[in-house]
Amino acid sequence: MANLIVRPVRTDDFNAWLPLWQGYQHFYQTQISERTTATTWQRFLDPSEPVHAALAELDGAIVGIVHFIEHRSTWTEGNYMYLQDLFTAPEARRKNVARTLIEYVYAQSHERGCARVYWLTHETNADARALYDDVAMRSGFIQYRKML
Repeated sequence: MANLIVRPVRTDDFNAWLPLWQGYQHFYQTQISERTTATTWQRFLDPSEPVHAALAELDGAIVGIVHFIEHRSTWTEGNYMYLQDLFTAPEARRKNVARTLIEYVYAQSHERGCARVYWLTHETNADARALYDDVAMRSGFIQYRKML
């Protein structure tokens, strides 16, 4: 039986985390600079930052990542948690890894007194959307953005 655990990243996890981070970028056909990647990694390790990361280990191998950011809201007294990035290694898909990572974010958010967890995905990401429809409510909102 598979042993699946989710835990916060540690300083020595960078080399295990990086290929999954790069796989996530490849999936979304984007490339994030090494400088931004280094800054992001340092933020994960800084307890004063609202940016968090966790890894999924399946039978001792790192097979998934999740990044989440806590922030204020004008709609509730409790903060919101934005699940920004979620990625599972192809060989670990359909093994409850993504669901377990989402549940980890839910638990962390509850522990911090957050009022909401939310995230975005691309409309063409059908496999992920099937899971998301099972673990959360689709808001119906459409995202607009302007790059600065």
